[in-house]
Amino acid sequence: MRFEGKSALITGGTMGIGLEAALRLASEGASVAITGRRAEAGVAAVAEIEAAGGTACFVPGDVAIAADVERMVAQTLDAFGRLDVAVNNAGIGGQKTRAHEMDETYFREVIDIDLTGVWLSMKYEIPPMLAQGGGSIINISSIAGIKGGTVAGSAYHAAKHGVVGLTKVAAAEYAADQIRVNCLCPGLVETPLAAKSFADPVLRAEVKAKIPMGRLGMPADIASAIAYLASDEADWVTGIATPIDGGMML
Repeated sequence: MRFEGKSALITGGTMGIGLEAALRLASEGASVAITGRRAEAGVAAVAEIEAAGGTACFVPGDVAIAADVERMVAQTLDAFGRLDVAVNNAGIGGQKTRAHEMDETYFREVIDIDLTGVWLSMKYEIPPMLAQGGGSIINISSIAGIKGGTVAGSAYHAAKHGVVGLTKVAAAEYAADQIRVNCLCPGLVETPLAAKSFADPVLRAEVKAKIPMGRLGMPADIASAIAYLASDEADWVTGIATPIDGGMML
């Protein structure tokens, strides 16, 4: 029960890594607010968390819209009175299109959600953490944020690299305020987003062949790392961008 008496906000918490993280933190005592754009999925996710014995609420909204993010944080505070942990996980996938062939509207959408959405989330999560004397922020990037490549496309790589940079700067800016800011960089994980991005079985097989441990990741693999970084056990850890990829970066 490492998180008893604490609360967490998880963006993109209705499925995949976000939902698994919510289930994990709730199982260890946290009250969890999850966000997403689809109310039906949010209600179902809350029901799943509560059925497992946890405490949760759903706050609908889009991380690319400042007013929505401000409301997400405000409603979390209204529900639970504090904000100890923030997991900025909401994002959309990449498109295997060369830079000059990529549609501008698509490029801006990826940046708005995958990068600006993380910054907006931090913008509104940090003030209550400052007021209460600290907290833990975990941003979800990707191995596409620490390497190049042609699989995910320039928009996704640019956004995920940006999340790593944003994490490192914020970690330095708020270390003295006892707000730890860290970043996880998953490899290919079995989520609905990955299923869509790697629907081509040939591409999927190519990527899997590059994983030394011989398997794709599971959301629970990432949730375990989130729980560690969110806990007091990681009290001296800030500013990291850690790949969780079965050795793929090797």
